[in-house]
Amino acid sequence: MRKFTVLGLILGMLSIPVLAQNKIEFKEFTLDNGLHVIMHRDNTTPIVVTSVLYHVGSKNENPERTGFAHFFEHLMFEGSENIDRGQYMNIIQSRGGTLNAYTSNDITYYYELLPSNELELALYMESERMLHSKVDLTGVETQREVVKEERRQRYENQPYGTILPETLARAYQVHPYQWAPIGSMDHLNAATIEEFQQFYKDFYVPNNATLTIAGDIDYATTEKLVRNYFSEIPKGAKEVFRPNVVEPKKTAEIRDVIYDNIQIPAVIQAYNLPPRNHPDSYALSMLSTYLTGGNSSLMTKELVDKQQKALVVAAIPLELEDGGVFLMYGITNMGVEPKDLEAEVDKLIKQVQDQGISDEEFTKLKNIMENNIVSGNSTIAGIAENLAEAKVIYGDTNYINQVMDAYSKVTKADIQRVAKEYMDLTGRVVLYYLPKSAQPASE
Repeated sequence: MRKFTVLGLILGMLSIPVLAQNKIEFKEFTLDNGLHVIMHRDNTTPIVVTSVLYHVGSKNENPERTGFAHFFEHLMFEGSENIDRGQYMNIIQSRGGTLNAYTSNDITYYYELLPSNELELALYMESERMLHSKVDLTGVETQREVVKEERRQRYENQPYGTILPETLARAYQVHPYQWAPIGSMDHLNAATIEEFQQFYKDFYVPNNATLTIAGDIDYATTEKLVRNYFSEIPKGAKEVFRPNVVEPKKTAEIRDVIYDNIQIPAVIQAYNLPPRNHPDSYALSMLSTYLTGGNSSLMTKELVDKQQKALVVAAIPLELEDGGVFLMYGITNMGVEPKDLEAEVDKLIKQVQDQGISDEEFTKLKNIMENNIVSGNSTIAGIAENLAEAKVIYGDTNYINQVMDAYSKVTKADIQRVAKEYMDLTGRVVLYYLPKSAQPASE
């Protein structure tokens, strides 16, 4: 719910009035097999979004079989017993629709956007994915190659591409967040077809799923269709595995050097955050926006524009169910040593801890957050996703209507307090990314 795109953050920096949150109406029910269903009616445009959120991400994986959740995101488009291999996308697109999916550390999310007269098709397709997906050797071998290529493009061959996995591996000592969703190709290569099939049986079950239908619908008709297509799907045979691990608070700094295929050094800092539904998350979200959220953020104005010590300063604020990470990185300007950029970053953090933020900056921050919330619910697709996450992550679908009120209660003192509590300079991860040419011969 508080994942904001870089574009959204930049747009939010514009001077805008305080916005009101329009109430999102919905109806919900749960089938006997445990499938939770949320419906939102908006008859202004003849489109409908059908989505299924499976409460499974990389944190649910066996440490010796990482990458399964992300791999299944791909595998679930292979087809089913009743949908020919490779035709899943073609069928949706031939009816004027679009579709996509993503995997995070916590969830896997699928959706289709179609003309509203194709709702039944979307429900049929998602029921097939849940009940009859093809999990066989042909599909596994095909998707292994797809995932390998994705890993090469996004991580191995992209400058600074390994920042996320390298940081997670050090930010978490005991929690399975310590590996990124892309996982290990060695683990995927070693896995048997029986292991893939068991993962499907364990997690792609109705009692681990939330179905959301939003758009030009009739509630009674939609509920009838849902019951027709999903009631027959059996509940999972066993309790869904969820890690019961609490990451201990860091009491010492973890520091390392990564030699990468880059030309310009970078400094990465990571601070552990509380669980996503923790009351402090709202102040922390505002703090991260203040520090690194766009061209008018503190770090960009001071380090890029004024001091010119960095080419760019940005952040990847991972707000995760069991406790995330505020990952901040800066790419040094020519001739600037990483230690000098790090020292200036630390000064700015200390400044917020000691002095807080001004009334003007606080007002701007509140406007940014409110604008992001309204923008996030400005499309049917956004509403569908936010409804599902409200239910799964926050335990209450109506959270979608409460999030702005939660932000409105944050004070300047709260932002200063969380800066002191969570941005502990002695309990963090610091990485220097240096060119491979700088690597000592002994290493």
